[in-house]
Amino acid sequence: MKKNELMQYSCPLGKAMAALGSKWKPIIVLVIKDRKLRFGELAVRINVISRKVLTDQLREMETDGLVIREEFKELPPRVEYSLTEKGLALLPILYLLEEWEAKYQVKGHADKDCTFLNDDKKNKKAVNV
Repeated sequence: MKKNELMQYSCPLGKAMAALGSKWKPIIVLVIKDRKLRFGELAVRINVISRKVLTDQLREMETDGLVIREEFKELPPRVEYSLTEKGLALLPILYLLEEWEAKYQVKGHADKDCTFLNDDKKNKKAVNV
């Protein structure tokens, strides 16, 4: 079912899944967290996503009220992204999903590292999905 088809339903879960329906949007939310990031910073932190797809996802997230795009009129142009209240409310839900997966994951599968989601000043790993 496509996003447009999901949006026709009035059930809250259908609308939520339409807003987060891609594999990249939850990752983008977890990377932005409670800070402002420039487009280039997002592209570096999520290095497995093309810039075109990142741009498209950010535009959809802005339309869905998940991110704020702040454009600065300067040279070179600068754009910063941050989460809206609605986007910030997703963080605890996404953290619970991480815990759920960790608890029930099938043992023996070789998982790729995704410690970028818990990055800090010392650990600036890019996404390795």
